[in-house]
Amino acid sequence: MELIKKIRDIIEPTLNSLGYHLVRVQLSGQTRPTLQVMIEKADLSALSIDDCVKASRQISALLDVEDPIDNAYQLEVTSPGLDRPLVSLQDYIRFQGAEIKLETVVPFEGRKRFKGTLLQTKEETIFLNPEDSETTLEIAYSNILKAKLVPQF
Repeated sequence: MELIKKIRDIIEPTLNSLGYHLVRVQLSGQTRPTLQVMIEKADLSALSIDDCVKASRQISALLDVEDPIDNAYQLEVTSPGLDRPLVSLQDYIRFQGAEIKLETVVPFEGRKRFKGTLLQTKEETIFLNPEDSETTLEIAYSNILKAKLVPQF
């Protein structure tokens, strides 16, 4: 995770100056790793392919100079998409009222996976109304392993 933080620290100021918000950085794969950089426009308008190309060129130039990754890798710049991951506490605040899927670190009420409506976010706790229950769950933000929006069609 230290490498991810280092990469974020290198690229985030430039992305911000270009009008983008850094959503997430992930490094996956062994032989030829893929560095996935997920961005959105700071004004929350639609992100185009041209935006991704522009950001990719800037990120590539920065990482070529700083060289934080030892081996060859593939850079992928993407939008969050319809099933956008919820990464920060601000994401949970922003998407109150949305349907989400989440997985907890430690089992909560006997299970780890939930799907339901994100009702509220208060301090370090989210309030979720699971689709299979009438009870509102209070889940500590620190107990959330991963979460994402459920696309509505």
